[in-house]
Amino acid sequence: MTAVVPYPFLFHFEFRVHRNDRLPRRRGKRLLNLSEDYRLPEPRELENADRFADLRVAWNARGLGVSVVVHGKTSPPTGRIDAPDESDGLQIWVDTRNTQNIHRASRYCHHFCLLPESGDDGSGTVAVQKPIARARENSPLADPDDIAIAAGRTRDGYRLEAWLAGDALTGFDPEATPRLGFYYWLRDAELGDQFLTVGHEFPFPHDPSLWSTLELVD
Repeated sequence: MTAVVPYPFLFHFEFRVHRNDRLPRRRGKRLLNLSEDYRLPEPRELENADRFADLRVAWNARGLGVSVVVHGKTSPPTGRIDAPDESDGLQIWVDTRNTQNIHRASRYCHHFCLLPESGDDGSGTVAVQKPIARARENSPLADPDDIAIAAGRTRDGYRLEAWLAGDALTGFDPEATPRLGFYYWLRDAELGDQFLTVGHEFPFPHDPSLWSTLELVD
């Protein structure tokens, strides 16, 4: 029997995210190289939703790191820099004030599109920040130098890593505010969609009350 209301909607999820002071890495091919210890649980497993990727998150006083590994692909990801929210890749939303009782984004809310590939030639790993629809006040657009992104092909998919410096996240202050609102949507034309909790039946792209919480711990 299919639930009328998705099970993840019935709960507010909080995830502990561990600190890693070595990030971002300065040497080698990997920007983050996060271990299994940094993997986020998948609430959609409550309703046996398809999952084709693992998401991992880490932090330190300088910023926030997010990585994803996608499995099960037979063709490379595709994307267009002029339509980042319609491309293959990872979209994340971050609220540095974790304000759970608002339905319109504040200046502390951010939306980033992280694309493993873009452009007609299938190259060009990019990060694009987009304004949030219906926001009461949009956050300033981040300086591109404050976002580092790297990707690589794997045997059956790809790996994508991004580092958001604190300056890219308005209000980022882990000591004073160690809890962040967070949501992700992984889009793939071949495999479908993977969501943190609810899907398109809810307005998660512009409603921070639907986001989960990251608790920044040592």
